[in-house]
Amino acid sequence: MLHAPPTRDAALAAEIAAFRDSFALVRKSVGQVILGKDDVIFKCLVVLTAKGHILLKDVPGTGKTMLARSISASIGGEFRRIQFTPDLLPMDITGTNVFDLRQKQFVFQPGPVFCNLLLADELNRATPKTQSALLESMAENQVTVEGVTHRLPPPFLVMATMNPLDHDGTYVLPQAQLDRFTAQLSMGFPSADAEVQMLDIHLGGRPPIDDVKPVISRDTFLGWQSLSTRVFIAVEIKRYIVKIANHIRGDSVALAPPSPRAMLMLARVAQVHAMTQGRDFVTPEDIRALAPDVLAHRMIISGDEAGQSYVSRVLEKVPLA
Repeated sequence: MLHAPPTRDAALAAEIAAFRDSFALVRKSVGQVILGKDDVIFKCLVVLTAKGHILLKDVPGTGKTMLARSISASIGGEFRRIQFTPDLLPMDITGTNVFDLRQKQFVFQPGPVFCNLLLADELNRATPKTQSALLESMAENQVTVEGVTHRLPPPFLVMATMNPLDHDGTYVLPQAQLDRFTAQLSMGFPSADAEVQMLDIHLGGRPPIDDVKPVISRDTFLGWQSLSTRVFIAVEIKRYIVKIANHIRGDSVALAPPSPRAMLMLARVAQVHAMTQGRDFVTPEDIRALAPDVLAHRMIISGDEAGQSYVSRVLEKVPLA
C-alpha cells in the first residue's frame, strides 16, 4: 500500500490492537454518563491521546463538565475544575509562594493547574491576563512563578469551555490562545430519546458520574500517547498536509490562515485516528476525519461561511497527488 511503511512491525501491530480494545472500554465508560454523543466522546479521546487540548464551545448545561469528569475518572487521572470569572487572578490558577512560619521561608503552594485533566470552565469570562496564565502550561507543561519553573504532572490536559460571545460577561479569546487548543468541539443538544433517557437517569437518587471507575490506569494512558508517535506518516501524506495549509494560505477568503503548529497538531491527531482504525500508518482519511475540528477555530473567514464548512470545502478541492 502506498501509505504503509516499507516493513511491518508485528509488535507495533499487537500494541495497536491492545490500544483499540482499551480505547473502546474508555469510550464505553464515558458513554454511560454522556448519552447520545458518541462522536464527541470519540474525538475528545483522540485529541487527548495526541497530547492535545480541547475547547468546547456551547451554551451552558449541555454536559461539558460531566464529559471532562467522566473522561478523567475513566483514565484514572486527577481532575480539577476552575470556574473562570472576571475577578480570577493568574495566581489562582498557577499557585503562589506562601511564607511558612515553621520553616521561616517562602514555600510554593501549587494551584489547581497541577493535575492531569483541568477543566477551565467558561474560559472567556476571565480577563485576558488571567486567560494567558494557561498559555505556558498548555504549551510547555510547566508554570513559572516568581522566576522558578515548576513541572506539571504527566499527562497534563486542558478541556476548556467557552460561552458564545453573545452571552453577557464574555471576552474574545486572542488568536494566540485559540491556537493552543488542538481542536474545538461542540456538544450540541442530545436527541429526543437520549434526553429522555438522561432525565430517567439523573432524576434517580445517585448521579451516574459517581459510578464511573478507572477502566485503564494513568500509565496506560501515557502509553497510548507514546504509542501514537510510532505511527508511520508517509512523505506523500506530509506533503498532503502542507498542500492543505498552502491552499488555505493562498486563499483571500482566509483572512487568518492556520499556523505551522496547527498542521503539526493535525498530523498528531491523524496518527491517533489511524490507531483507532487498527492501522500503524496514516491515510488521507485520517487527515480529513478531524481537519475541520482542528483547523476551523484558528481561522478567520470573510463572509458568512462557517470555518468548519470552509475547511470541508477545501478538503474536497485539494488532491493527494
